[in-house]
Amino acid sequence: MSTIEVRELYKVSLNITGMKEYGVSFAALMAGEVAPPVEGTRFDVAFEGTATGAKLNGAVEGIDYVLVRPNGRFELHIHETIRTVDGQNIAAQGEGVAILRPDGEIADVRVNITLFASSNEYTWVNQLQLWGVGTLDVARQIIEVTAYSP
Repeated sequence: MSTIEVRELYKVSLNITGMKEYGVSFAALMAGEVAPPVEGTRFDVAFEGTATGAKLNGAVEGIDYVLVRPNGRFELHIHETIRTVDGQNIAAQGEGVAILRPDGEIADVRVNITLFASSNEYTWVNQLQLWGVGTLDVARQIIEVTAYSP
């Protein structure tokens, strides 16, 4: 049996900076005051923060198009830019889920991530398939995810 060696590529620490709601209040949903409607609901969640790692560091900004299904499943559709410390842009795209813990204060985040860069210094990221594991602190509006690469 073969094993896959997995290494940490970078960590992001993100602050939610804005939210667009589509008919349902995010605060009311998180407080349990309303349930997701039968068709689900959507939130566009803007964020910014930092990425830190052995080979990838910089400022991060982006948006997550979150779809909340009627059963409470949070589906994530993430589009972000990592602006490296040497001024290069790396596009990151992710698909995944956020699963609220029973207390409703923390959500566990699981996401598949791809990166894209055209600059010679960072084209190595184009071959990677990353797995992101982390949390969303609902009250503090902080997202922390570690991206791993096989």
